[in-house]
Amino acid sequence: MLRPGHIVTLCVLALLMLGVVMVNSALMTVDPVDGQGVQAVGVTAESIILSKSTAYMGLALAALAGCALLPVRGISRLVTGPIERDPTPQAGLRTLTLCVLGLLGVLALVYLPVIGREVNGSARWIRVAGQSIQPSEIVKWGLLALIAWYGAVRAKWLPSFRWGLLPALVATGGVCLFVVKEDLGTGVLIAASCCIVLLAGGARVLHFAAFIPLGLVGVAGAIITSPYRVERILAFLDPWADPQDTGYHMIQSMAAIAGGGGPGRGLGHGFQKFGYLPEDHTDFLFAIVCEELGIIGAALVLGLYVLLVLTGLGIVRREPDRLLKLLGLGIVTTIGLQAVINLFVVTGMAPTKGIALPLMSSGGTGWILTAACLGLLVAMDRTQPRPVAYAEDAGEAAESDTSAEIALREPKAGALRGGTVAAT
Repeated sequence: MLRPGHIVTLCVLALLMLGVVMVNSALMTVDPVDGQGVQAVGVTAESIILSKSTAYMGLALAALAGCALLPVRGISRLVTGPIERDPTPQAGLRTLTLCVLGLLGVLALVYLPVIGREVNGSARWIRVAGQSIQPSEIVKWGLLALIAWYGAVRAKWLPSFRWGLLPALVATGGVCLFVVKEDLGTGVLIAASCCIVLLAGGARVLHFAAFIPLGLVGVAGAIITSPYRVERILAFLDPWADPQDTGYHMIQSMAAIAGGGGPGRGLGHGFQKFGYLPEDHTDFLFAIVCEELGIIGAALVLGLYVLLVLTGLGIVRREPDRLLKLLGLGIVTTIGLQAVINLFVVTGMAPTKGIALPLMSSGGTGWILTAACLGLLVAMDRTQPRPVAYAEDAGEAAESDTSAEIALREPKAGALRGGTVAAT
């Protein structure tokens, strides 16, 4: 019988495999041949297996497996125990401050002259040992884990504005402001996920409501002070006002989706990837999926994300550990919001942003870290208490039906009150 952790693993595997195939398809090119025409560089099984995206998929699956085997409950007790025993209102604030400074240091690496790398006018990457790494991806998951830890160790203080919510908002706001300087979409995504975790941890909605105007002013200021962001907003409102410049990206994305129709043009037979649709293998990969695989391909992608999110929420709902519960909620929320934002952008329902489709859009750092975080969900499910019926069915499948019925009516001595037993 499949457990939720198995379903999460299968969803990750399916999305990664689909991502590898579609990224390689999107990277097909048309090259000149001695000035006598052009020749398409095709995709073969060998080229896919030997591609960089396949190597990243292997690393992502290794990260998933490694995190799935972690003793997450022991780690949770280790990192929360000392702070939970401190009765003072300042408990954990020093750790929060030091961690935030560390995250800001990671973000600042993109400005170092040796390893910093600028692409399309944005300083979002560093280059280490010949590989590009996106520090904002590290910070996205690092800050989420930090806020989940804060919500766990300071649960009794969260309803208080001064000693509970305010330090967390300052930490989140400081990191997100740094991210927004280069990437507004990712900064908004991080802020939204952290706020949801804090609300789930016990923060008051009214306290958050007081900061909504400030947040809206901040987002508006980030847009107004950046000419290219203003252009993206105008292109979203009317892409046909400037179809060869500001509206070009959105028009080509919608042309790719419409060109696929119902059945799609067929895998590898899309047109827009041949120099028409920018960022076709990264942020706009879903448009290539729609063009080549049609409605069935689009429905498959959407179905996998819905199944992944719903299964993850089921694991979170059953989780008894406070830190793991908040962390799991943050992971599921971040992946779900990120997928929704990307799909809205690709389909012309939101302004263009640099938000990748989780586990599909080309990108080694994103694949590996996202898979690792989902591995933590698998670890939670693996170590959660299980219903008596499930435990008996899994552990004593060889027994007769009569014995199984007796076990269901009279749980063994090891069963916990409330109808659960410890997972093995």
